[in-house]
Amino acid sequence: MQTIVQRADGDAIRQAARLLLAGEVVGIPTETVYGLAANALSETAVQKIFAAKGRPQDNPLISHIASLEMLPMVVRDVPERAYRLAEAFWPGPLTIILSRARQLASAVCAGLDTASVRMPSHPAARAVIEAAGVPLAAPSANLSGSPSPTTAADVLSDMDGRIPLILDGGACSVGVESTVISLAGDEPLLLRPGYITAEQLEQTLECRVALSSAILNPLKQGETAASPGMKYKHYAPKAEVILLKGSLAAYKAYITEQGSDHICALCFSGEEGELNCPCVTYGRADSPEEQARELFSALRELDARGARVAYARCPESRGVAMAVYNRLLRAAAFRVVEVS
Repeated sequence: MQTIVQRADGDAIRQAARLLLAGEVVGIPTETVYGLAANALSETAVQKIFAAKGRPQDNPLISHIASLEMLPMVVRDVPERAYRLAEAFWPGPLTIILSRARQLASAVCAGLDTASVRMPSHPAARAVIEAAGVPLAAPSANLSGSPSPTTAADVLSDMDGRIPLILDGGACSVGVESTVISLAGDEPLLLRPGYITAEQLEQTLECRVALSSAILNPLKQGETAASPGMKYKHYAPKAEVILLKGSLAAYKAYITEQGSDHICALCFSGEEGELNCPCVTYGRADSPEEQARELFSALRELDARGARVAYARCPESRGVAMAVYNRLLRAAAFRVVEVS
Protein backbone atom coordinates (compact mmCIF):
# COMPACT_ATOMS: atom_id res chain seq x y z
CA MET A 1 0.00 0.00 0.00
CA GLN A 2 1.26 3.47 -0.88
CA THR A 3 0.88 6.06 1.86
CA ILE A 4 0.24 9.61 0.68
CA VAL A 5 0.78 12.69 2.85
CA GLN A 6 -1.37 15.68 1.95
CA ARG A 7 -1.86 19.10 3.46
CA ALA A 8 -5.11 19.11 5.46
CA ASP A 9 -7.06 21.39 3.10
CA GLY A 10 -10.54 21.06 1.64
CA ASP A 11 -9.81 18.53 -1.11
CA ALA A 12 -7.70 16.32 1.16
CA ILE A 13 -10.33 16.43 3.90
CA ARG A 14 -13.01 15.32 1.45
CA GLN A 15 -10.72 12.52 0.23
CA ALA A 16 -10.14 11.45 3.85
CA ALA A 17 -13.90 11.35 4.47
CA ARG A 18 -14.44 9.18 1.39
CA LEU A 19 -11.74 6.74 2.53
CA LEU A 20 -13.17 6.59 6.04
CA LEU A 21 -16.69 5.85 4.79
CA ALA A 22 -15.19 3.13 2.58
CA GLY A 23 -13.79 1.44 5.69
CA GLU A 24 -10.20 2.66 5.45
CA VAL A 25 -7.90 4.13 8.12
CA VAL A 26 -6.52 7.67 7.84
CA GLY A 27 -3.90 9.58 9.86
CA ILE A 28 -5.36 12.88 11.09
CA PRO A 29 -4.02 15.77 13.18
CA THR A 30 -5.52 16.72 16.52
CA GLU A 31 -4.38 19.25 19.10
CA THR A 32 -3.05 16.46 21.33
CA VAL A 33 -1.26 13.96 19.05
CA TYR A 34 -1.93 12.64 15.55
CA GLY A 35 -4.70 10.02 15.46
CA LEU A 36 -5.21 6.86 13.43
CA ALA A 37 -8.86 7.30 12.49
CA ALA A 38 -11.55 4.86 11.36
CA ASN A 39 -15.35 4.81 11.34
CA ALA A 40 -16.23 4.00 14.96
CA LEU A 41 -19.52 2.39 13.86
CA SER A 42 -17.82 -0.16 11.60
CA GLU A 43 -16.34 -3.28 13.18
CA THR A 44 -14.29 -4.04 10.06
CA ALA A 45 -12.85 -0.53 9.86
CA VAL A 46 -11.93 -0.43 13.55
CA GLN A 47 -10.13 -3.77 13.27
CA LYS A 48 -7.86 -2.14 10.66
CA ILE A 49 -6.66 0.28 13.37
CA PHE A 50 -5.53 -2.61 15.55
CA ALA A 51 -3.82 -4.25 12.58
CA ALA A 52 -1.99 -1.08 11.49
CA LYS A 53 -0.76 -0.32 15.01
CA GLY A 54 -0.15 -3.87 16.19
CA ARG A 55 -2.36 -2.88 19.13
CA PRO A 56 -3.68 -5.44 21.65
CA GLN A 57 -7.43 -6.02 21.33
CA ASP A 58 -8.07 -5.37 25.05
CA ASN A 59 -6.88 -1.77 24.82
CA PRO A 60 -9.97 0.47 24.28
CA LEU A 61 -10.14 3.33 21.78
CA ILE A 62 -11.45 6.89 22.05
CA SER A 63 -14.21 8.01 19.68
CA HIS A 64 -14.05 11.57 18.34
CA ILE A 65 -17.08 13.71 17.53
CA ALA A 66 -17.54 17.14 15.97
CA SER A 67 -20.71 18.23 17.79
CA LEU A 68 -22.86 17.34 20.77
CA GLU A 69 -25.49 16.06 18.32
CA MET A 70 -23.12 13.14 17.59
CA LEU A 71 -22.83 12.18 21.28
CA PRO A 72 -25.69 9.60 21.23
CA MET A 73 -23.83 7.71 18.48
CA VAL A 74 -21.09 6.90 21.01
CA VAL A 75 -22.60 7.00 24.52
CA ARG A 76 -25.96 6.88 26.29
CA ASP A 77 -27.37 8.04 29.63
CA VAL A 78 -25.40 11.30 29.57
CA PRO A 79 -25.52 12.91 33.04
CA GLU A 80 -25.67 16.63 33.70
CA ARG A 81 -22.06 16.69 34.91
CA ALA A 82 -20.90 15.39 31.53
CA TYR A 83 -22.54 18.38 29.86
CA ARG A 84 -20.84 20.68 32.39
CA LEU A 85 -17.46 19.27 31.40
CA ALA A 86 -18.32 19.51 27.71
CA GLU A 87 -19.34 23.15 28.08
CA ALA A 88 -16.11 23.96 29.90
CA PHE A 89 -13.57 21.95 27.88
CA TRP A 90 -14.99 20.95 24.48
CA PRO A 91 -13.74 21.30 21.86
CA GLY A 92 -10.48 20.38 23.57
CA PRO A 93 -8.21 17.72 25.07
CA LEU A 94 -10.69 16.04 27.43
CA THR A 95 -12.10 12.52 27.05
CA ILE A 96 -15.19 11.48 29.00
CA ILE A 97 -16.11 7.84 29.72
CA LEU A 98 -19.82 6.95 29.91
CA SER A 99 -22.10 3.99 29.13
CA ARG A 100 -21.60 2.88 25.53
CA ALA A 101 -24.17 3.23 22.77
CA ARG A 102 -25.31 0.01 21.10
CA GLN A 103 -24.34 1.02 17.57
CA LEU A 104 -20.70 1.63 18.48
CA ALA A 105 -18.36 -1.08 17.16
CA SER A 106 -17.60 -3.51 20.00
CA ALA A 107 -13.85 -3.45 19.25
CA VAL A 108 -13.78 0.24 20.15
CA CYS A 109 -14.76 -0.62 23.73
CA ALA A 110 -12.50 -3.69 24.16
CA GLY A 111 -15.34 -5.69 25.71
CA LEU A 112 -16.31 -3.00 28.21
CA ASP A 113 -19.83 -1.61 28.67
CA THR A 114 -18.41 1.91 28.61
CA ALA A 115 -17.14 4.14 25.80
CA SER A 116 -14.67 7.02 25.66
CA VAL A 117 -15.56 10.17 23.73
CA ARG A 118 -14.07 13.57 23.05
CA MET A 119 -14.47 16.55 20.72
CA PRO A 120 -11.08 17.66 19.35
CA SER A 121 -10.33 21.34 18.85
CA HIS A 122 -8.03 20.96 15.82
CA PRO A 123 -9.99 22.39 12.86
CA ALA A 124 -8.83 19.68 10.44
CA ALA A 125 -9.91 16.89 12.78
CA ARG A 126 -13.36 18.39 13.22
CA ALA A 127 -13.68 19.03 9.48
CA VAL A 128 -12.92 15.37 8.71
CA ILE A 129 -15.46 14.15 11.27
CA GLU A 130 -18.10 16.54 9.91
CA ALA A 131 -17.40 15.48 6.31
CA ALA A 132 -17.62 11.78 7.22
CA GLY A 133 -20.72 12.28 9.37
CA VAL A 134 -19.74 9.51 11.79
CA PRO A 135 -17.68 9.40 15.01
CA LEU A 136 -14.09 8.40 14.43
CA ALA A 137 -12.22 5.97 16.64
CA ALA A 138 -8.69 7.36 16.72
CA PRO A 139 -5.85 6.21 18.97
CA SER A 140 -2.42 7.74 18.48
CA ALA A 141 -1.08 7.11 14.97
CA ASN A 142 2.06 5.22 15.98
CA LEU A 143 3.12 1.61 16.24
CA SER A 144 1.79 0.26 19.52
CA GLY A 145 4.05 1.07 22.46
CA SER A 146 6.27 3.59 20.68
CA PRO A 147 6.28 7.38 21.25
CA SER A 148 3.14 9.10 20.05
CA PRO A 149 3.39 11.20 16.86
CA THR A 150 3.11 14.98 17.02
CA THR A 151 3.87 15.68 13.33
CA ALA A 152 2.79 14.12 10.05
CA ALA A 153 6.41 13.04 9.52
CA ASP A 154 6.24 11.03 12.75
CA VAL A 155 3.10 9.28 11.48
CA LEU A 156 4.74 8.47 8.15
CA SER A 157 7.76 7.03 9.96
CA ASP A 158 5.53 4.47 11.71
CA MET A 159 2.67 4.02 9.24
CA ASP A 160 4.30 4.16 5.79
CA GLY A 161 2.74 1.35 3.74
CA ARG A 162 0.14 0.58 6.41
CA ILE A 163 -2.49 3.26 5.68
CA PRO A 164 -3.49 5.09 2.47
CA LEU A 165 -3.51 8.73 3.64
CA ILE A 166 -2.04 11.05 6.25
CA LEU A 167 -3.38 14.59 6.61
CA ASP A 168 -0.67 17.10 7.53
CA GLY A 169 -2.11 19.69 9.91
CA GLY A 170 1.20 20.91 11.36
CA ALA A 171 2.73 20.19 14.74
CA CYS A 172 0.34 19.38 17.58
CA SER A 173 -0.15 22.29 19.99
CA VAL A 174 -0.64 20.22 23.18
CA GLY A 175 1.67 17.29 22.51
CA VAL A 176 0.32 14.65 24.93
CA GLU A 177 -2.88 12.63 24.75
CA SER A 178 -6.13 13.92 26.22
CA THR A 179 -7.09 13.84 29.87
CA VAL A 180 -9.46 10.91 30.50
CA ILE A 181 -12.16 11.10 33.19
CA SER A 182 -14.73 8.40 33.88
CA LEU A 183 -18.25 9.41 34.87
CA ALA A 184 -19.48 5.83 34.72
CA GLY A 185 -19.12 5.19 38.46
CA ASP A 186 -20.39 6.72 41.68
CA GLU A 187 -17.71 9.42 41.67
CA PRO A 188 -15.65 11.03 38.91
CA LEU A 189 -12.38 9.16 38.37
CA LEU A 190 -9.32 10.52 36.56
CA LEU A 191 -7.83 7.66 34.55
CA ARG A 192 -5.22 9.48 32.46
CA PRO A 193 -3.75 12.94 33.15
CA GLY A 194 -3.41 15.45 30.35
CA TYR A 195 -3.51 19.15 29.55
CA ILE A 196 -6.82 19.51 31.42
CA THR A 197 -5.80 19.06 35.06
CA ALA A 198 -7.50 17.35 37.99
CA GLU A 199 -7.81 20.75 39.67
CA GLN A 200 -9.68 22.19 36.66
CA LEU A 201 -12.03 19.20 36.61
CA GLU A 202 -12.80 19.54 40.31
CA GLN A 203 -13.45 23.25 39.95
CA THR A 204 -15.89 22.64 37.09
CA LEU A 205 -17.69 19.70 38.71
CA GLU A 206 -17.60 21.27 42.20
CA CYS A 207 -16.72 17.92 43.71
CA ARG A 208 -13.75 15.67 44.38
CA VAL A 209 -12.21 13.84 41.42
CA ALA A 210 -10.51 10.61 42.49
CA LEU A 211 -7.18 9.67 40.90
CA SER A 212 -6.70 6.16 39.54
CA SER A 213 -3.74 4.39 41.10
CA ALA A 214 -2.74 3.40 37.55
CA ILE A 215 -1.67 6.98 36.82
CA LEU A 216 1.56 6.56 38.77
CA ASN A 217 1.66 2.76 39.15
CA PRO A 218 1.33 -0.30 36.91
CA LEU A 219 -2.06 -2.01 36.75
CA LYS A 220 -2.36 -4.98 39.08
CA GLN A 221 -2.24 -8.48 37.61
CA GLY A 222 -5.57 -9.21 35.91
CA GLU A 223 -6.88 -5.64 36.30
CA THR A 224 -8.88 -4.33 33.32
CA ALA A 225 -7.77 -1.23 31.43
CA ALA A 226 -10.73 1.19 31.45
CA SER A 227 -8.88 3.76 29.34
CA PRO A 228 -6.16 3.85 26.69
CA GLY A 229 -2.65 4.24 28.06
CA MET A 230 -3.19 2.25 31.25
CA LYS A 231 -2.31 -1.38 30.76
CA TYR A 232 0.82 -1.67 28.67
CA LYS A 233 4.25 -0.12 28.40
CA HIS A 234 3.62 2.94 26.27
CA TYR A 235 5.35 5.87 24.62
CA ALA A 236 8.73 4.07 24.71
CA PRO A 237 11.64 4.62 22.36
CA LYS A 238 13.97 1.74 21.52
CA ALA A 239 16.42 3.21 24.04
CA GLU A 240 16.02 2.05 27.63
CA VAL A 241 14.59 4.97 29.63
CA ILE A 242 15.36 5.40 33.33
CA LEU A 243 13.89 8.27 35.36
CA LEU A 244 16.23 9.98 37.81
CA LYS A 245 14.49 11.89 40.62
CA GLY A 246 16.62 14.52 42.37
CA SER A 247 18.60 17.72 41.90
CA LEU A 248 20.50 18.61 38.73
CA ALA A 249 23.80 18.14 40.60
CA ALA A 250 22.78 14.64 41.74
CA TYR A 251 21.53 13.83 38.23
CA LYS A 252 24.87 14.88 36.73
CA ALA A 253 26.85 12.88 39.29
CA TYR A 254 24.80 9.74 38.70
CA ILE A 255 25.18 9.91 34.91
CA THR A 256 28.92 10.53 35.22
CA GLU A 257 29.26 7.31 37.25
CA GLN A 258 27.60 5.29 34.47
CA GLY A 259 30.19 6.09 31.80
CA SER A 260 29.39 7.56 28.40
CA ASP A 261 29.01 4.66 25.97
CA HIS A 262 25.68 5.05 24.11
CA ILE A 263 24.22 7.03 27.04
CA CYS A 264 22.06 10.09 26.48
CA ALA A 265 20.64 12.60 28.95
CA LEU A 266 16.97 13.50 28.54
CA CYS A 267 17.08 16.80 30.36
CA PHE A 268 15.39 20.17 30.63
CA SER A 269 16.22 22.97 28.19
CA GLY A 270 19.21 25.02 29.39
CA GLU A 271 20.82 22.17 31.32
CA GLU A 272 22.86 20.80 28.40
CA GLY A 273 25.92 22.85 29.30
CA GLU A 274 26.08 21.25 32.74
CA LEU A 275 26.33 17.69 31.42
CA ASN A 276 29.26 15.85 29.89
CA CYS A 277 27.31 13.52 27.59
CA PRO A 278 24.98 13.75 24.59
CA CYS A 279 21.75 15.52 25.55
CA VAL A 280 18.19 15.72 24.26
CA THR A 281 15.96 18.33 25.86
CA TYR A 282 12.20 18.27 26.40
CA GLY A 283 11.28 21.77 27.54
CA ARG A 284 12.19 24.09 30.40
CA ALA A 285 12.00 22.87 33.99
CA ASP A 286 9.48 25.58 34.88
CA SER A 287 7.22 25.04 31.84
CA PRO A 288 5.17 21.80 31.96
CA GLU A 289 3.24 22.96 28.88
CA GLU A 290 6.51 23.12 26.95
CA GLN A 291 7.56 19.73 28.32
CA ALA A 292 4.30 18.21 27.12
CA ARG A 293 4.65 19.75 23.68
CA GLU A 294 8.23 18.53 23.20
CA LEU A 295 8.31 15.19 25.05
CA PHE A 296 7.40 12.75 22.29
CA SER A 297 9.66 14.41 19.73
CA ALA A 298 12.48 14.15 22.27
CA LEU A 299 11.82 10.44 22.83
CA ARG A 300 11.96 9.86 19.07
CA GLU A 301 15.19 11.86 18.86
CA LEU A 302 16.82 9.43 21.31
CA ASP A 303 16.43 6.67 18.74
CA ALA A 304 17.57 8.91 15.90
CA ARG A 305 20.81 9.40 17.85
CA GLY A 306 21.25 5.69 18.50
CA ALA A 307 21.03 5.98 22.29
CA ARG A 308 20.87 2.68 24.14
CA VAL A 309 20.12 4.16 27.57
CA ALA A 310 18.47 7.50 28.32
CA TYR A 311 18.54 8.97 31.81
CA ALA A 312 15.57 11.30 32.11
CA ARG A 313 15.22 14.28 34.41
CA CYS A 314 12.08 13.77 36.46
CA PRO A 315 9.34 16.41 36.06
CA GLU A 316 6.88 17.50 38.72
CA SER A 317 3.86 15.29 39.36
CA ARG A 318 1.06 17.84 39.62
CA GLY A 319 -0.96 19.93 37.17
CA VAL A 320 0.00 19.56 33.50
CA ALA A 321 3.35 18.12 34.64
CA MET A 322 1.48 15.06 35.95
CA ALA A 323 0.73 14.16 32.32
CA VAL A 324 4.41 14.43 31.42
CA TYR A 325 5.45 12.37 34.44
CA ASN A 326 2.82 9.72 33.61
CA ARG A 327 4.12 9.36 30.03
CA LEU A 328 7.73 9.14 31.17
CA LEU A 329 6.87 6.56 33.82
CA ARG A 330 5.33 4.32 31.18
CA ALA A 331 8.14 4.94 28.69
CA ALA A 332 10.52 3.86 31.46
CA ALA A 333 8.37 0.87 32.50
CA PHE A 334 8.21 2.53 35.95
CA ARG A 335 11.99 2.44 36.52
CA VAL A 336 12.67 5.40 38.83
CA VAL A 337 15.93 5.97 40.68
CA GLU A 338 16.16 8.41 43.61
CA VAL A 339 19.44 10.32 43.32
CA SER A 340 20.94 12.61 45.93
